[in-house]
Amino acid sequence: MADIGSTTGSDIVAKLEEQVHSGSESAVSTRANSSSRDSTVSSADSHSEAQPTTTNGKRKAEMDFDILAPPYSLSANRTPHQTADLEEVPHGISRQARDLASYSFPVHRLAEVLQDNTMQPLVIVACGSFSPITFLHLRMFEMAIDTIRELNKFEVVGGYYSPVSDNYRKAGLAPANHRVRMCELACERTSSWLMVDAWESLQPTYQRTAVVLDHFNYEINVKRGGIKTKTGERRPAKIMLLAGGDLIESMGDPNVWDDEDLHHILGRYGCLIVERTGSDVRSFLLSHDIMYEHRHNVIVIKQLIYNDISSTKVRLFIRRGMSVQYLLPNSVIRYIEEHGLYVGMSEPVSNVLKF
Repeated sequence: MADIGSTTGSDIVAKLEEQVHSGSESAVSTRANSSSRDSTVSSADSHSEAQPTTTNGKRKAEMDFDILAPPYSLSANRTPHQTADLEEVPHGISRQARDLASYSFPVHRLAEVLQDNTMQPLVIVACGSFSPITFLHLRMFEMAIDTIRELNKFEVVGGYYSPVSDNYRKAGLAPANHRVRMCELACERTSSWLMVDAWESLQPTYQRTAVVLDHFNYEINVKRGGIKTKTGERRPAKIMLLAGGDLIESMGDPNVWDDEDLHHILGRYGCLIVERTGSDVRSFLLSHDIMYEHRHNVIVIKQLIYNDISSTKVRLFIRRGMSVQYLLPNSVIRYIEEHGLYVGMSEPVSNVLKF
């Protein structure tokens, strides 16, 4: 047991019995606090004989530990009590399934009732690798919701990350189950409205973005009938793709995007585009025929504080043994370390130099 000075065990017991019998507030506080230190006390018990217990079953040695908390010090083999990590997935939130047979669409943060009946419900979906998810991926949703509020047309009722499947075959892609889990760790505690949907990641083949948006439309509008208004009627939610300027510029490559898919995505659903350093989204909208045709269904989000954190560079830093602190949530960093992700990977130099 930690050194507590010259006070004898009999003196301590006498003091404790006096407090217990007098019903003083300090004794009540002691009993309440002692439960949080059970693990620390266990080693102290081994140094003493069987000790008498109080009426609530606590050993007096445990209570000694509580009452004399300061100024004693912990021994070298004990770990100070640490508070829970605020970025861990909270109790009661189901993790996404790792197979289609047990998959269910996440709705635990999808608004059930529209707060303003004059607005159209809006669901924002971000598709991507998220290998790993970064603070920029989180900030994109916050920038989007600020822009949406200024339009005074939509009410955001939900936001989703949809990690791509392993069949995407992209350099630097960690296994899908790890990427889904990192997205969960990133958003479940750092956000009050974001969710992760594993459906795309569980597919046996690569799913085009148009098909993924159709999936969200089916789950929210077809299967659930949309979002309920205050008057009890149900209203279909608009589904919009959230993407960075670099992804949108890739829409000009016919080898990457099919024209029919672009008409489907931009015409039926719409797109929220976050500008990134070096990308001229507005000029691209003007020059691209299909995007210009659907320009009224495209919302450009300007970064007022530029944030160019790149998953590609994060992976590079990890391979080089450099710090990624403050680029990713702590829980994601810890997950990467625990599972040894990205350490043994190699990527083409051209991939890294682009970012």
